[in-house]
Amino acid sequence: MRAEPSVETISATRRPMSTLEPRRSGHIIRDGVRVVWELFGDGDRTIFLLPTWPIVNSRQWRFQVPYLARHASVLVMDGRGSGGSDRPRGPEWYADREFAADVLATMDASDTPVAALVSVWAGARWALIVTAAHPERVSAAVLIAPTLSGPDSTEGWSTFDADDRRRDYRTFLERHFSCVFPGPHSFKAIEDCVAMGLDTDPLTLVAMAMADQVDHVGALGLAERVRCPVLAVRGDLDEISPADCSEALATATGGRVLTLGGSGHAPHLSDPVAVNLALRDFLLAPAEPVRQRRPSSRPRRALLVTSPIGLGHVRRDLAIARELRALVPGLQIDWLAQHPVTVVLEERGERIHPASARLVSESDQLEREAGEHRLHVFEAWRHMDDVLLVNFMVFNDVVAQENYHLWIGDEAWEIDQFLFANPSLKRAPLVWMTDFVGSLPMPGKGQRELDLTADSNAEMLEKVARLPELRDLSIFIGRAEDLTTDRFGPGLPRIRDWTEAHYRFSGGYVLELEPGVCDCETMRRELGYGDNAVVAVATVGGSAVGGGLLTRLIEAFPAARSRIPGLRMVAVAGPRLDARKLPVVGGVEVRSFVPDLNRHLAACDIGLAQGGLTTTMELAAYQRPFLFFPLRDHFEQHFHVAHRLRQYGAGRSMDFDSATPDVIADAMVEELKRAPSRPLEAGAASRIAGMIAELL
Repeated sequence: MRAEPSVETISATRRPMSTLEPRRSGHIIRDGVRVVWELFGDGDRTIFLLPTWPIVNSRQWRFQVPYLARHASVLVMDGRGSGGSDRPRGPEWYADREFAADVLATMDASDTPVAALVSVWAGARWALIVTAAHPERVSAAVLIAPTLSGPDSTEGWSTFDADDRRRDYRTFLERHFSCVFPGPHSFKAIEDCVAMGLDTDPLTLVAMAMADQVDHVGALGLAERVRCPVLAVRGDLDEISPADCSEALATATGGRVLTLGGSGHAPHLSDPVAVNLALRDFLLAPAEPVRQRRPSSRPRRALLVTSPIGLGHVRRDLAIARELRALVPGLQIDWLAQHPVTVVLEERGERIHPASARLVSESDQLEREAGEHRLHVFEAWRHMDDVLLVNFMVFNDVVAQENYHLWIGDEAWEIDQFLFANPSLKRAPLVWMTDFVGSLPMPGKGQRELDLTADSNAEMLEKVARLPELRDLSIFIGRAEDLTTDRFGPGLPRIRDWTEAHYRFSGGYVLELEPGVCDCETMRRELGYGDNAVVAVATVGGSAVGGGLLTRLIEAFPAARSRIPGLRMVAVAGPRLDARKLPVVGGVEVRSFVPDLNRHLAACDIGLAQGGLTTTMELAAYQRPFLFFPLRDHFEQHFHVAHRLRQYGAGRSMDFDSATPDVIADAMVEELKRAPSRPLEAGAASRIAGMIAELL
């Protein structure tokens, strides 16, 4: 028996799978080395996503696990040297045979008699060892970017010493993953992999590089003994694993090669939709094909995907849907939506597609990123790429199985991001709607944010230029004047100029309740506000990010009432804030959820709001005075929304940090004295519906 290994414990930085919880988890211990595993889903077939070099951990499969777990059981493990597993010292602990033995032991520990093995990079060798020696345990094998020999010294793997561990390790990781992701706009993928690489250390990678490994000839010999179906997947931009490696394995196993255009050495990360669909088609029985019927034999159907961030999108989408149904009689609209949007839709009797239950909450993810009255929304969206991928796969399954005449996306970023990357999946005309264009850097965030926002914008411009026909109709909800004239970035066009060339405009903001058709005095009586009260409505949108602001506004009420006779406040917590945790103050009525909030905004005397666009534009439309408090680090609220409100002379922007109760109270007094803002244009919902109806 070998001596117990010397094991160093590293403080793990890896995040868990953020979109799915494991059904089971556990660990194995072989020769004193602890290796952890997780099992997701509960299908009767199992897909084992194997580890690879300790330079990454099992989070490398974050794009695959949630999708595959809807169809099968999915097993992952942190290979020795990575993630939550031990990091033994010495090359003998990282031999190929050790990893292969860990694979088998993990299958035993998780009660997995048979599995399809999916490997990446060096994991191909371990998949071949297991499959050749234990064919009864393996139903199929997928080899992604297979590497049949260790990294050579020219890549710098064996140049590390103890000093490098403190000095140059991050530089090495950045250099290495720049080769893994050679394509443009790869900042996020490189950052994620560097973070996983920092979860281990260079001495572990050196030990791995020096370990006993199966060479190229030995790997091909193992491949010739494989009898299960085999698929090799490679990117045509792979600078690390040569094409002939995949071809040789496919020839030796009787398998085939799938080459993905534009992908590098990690297609499961850079081209996740294509990899997910390839794994589904190869490892799982395909879904029943849709029987296409003649369009004339069925009613018109549209799928509307609305952003779940706040409730403003759904209120305007309901107005557009109402007008669209008037123009297209018999039109059926299905909504693919998340909580809290579904609360509003259910109250209105709309049809929510059953697949909505499979969507991962984007609001949850944003709220995890938020602090007190702070949301760095650009970074939060970057961190949400796995959530958007899950939700796109749900959308793609829906439209692959059902016939729709039209897709409508109101800031449905998952569709925009992944459909441009996979245009062959488009099956119907696409309408894209948004109320802002372009990410802008927040002041004081440094060169990194300047570079990242410019790169994100450049990627958007390039994909629209490359595939202008993908969006059949792009609608900006507003006027050209509502767009800032800032540039997308150095050397890039101005936001207003580019948008005018690529979008049609609604000519105003979409309102579910038009000012010209509502009687505010009648609504005041219906809402119980009376003639003598001065009513302040405090609302912070449909997320929990505004909890700090709503508390601050409630606490400011006594100071405001001392200055404004007859003042009363209605504080709307929304569907994601616990109203019971808000302060109890006399004269303040706290409501957990108000489905007809726009009626309250139209009937109030003054509004108190976060910096979101819909609430502030509704207050502007009803020409109500209001204070708004943009979230810290939220570029859309600070730049796009603030710019638009200035066009109408509406509202007063407030700094949350300096907004004491007295400051808020004084501002309310001054705002109540202001002349009404400029009226908003009416009829935007009708105009948008007319544009969309042209496609039907």
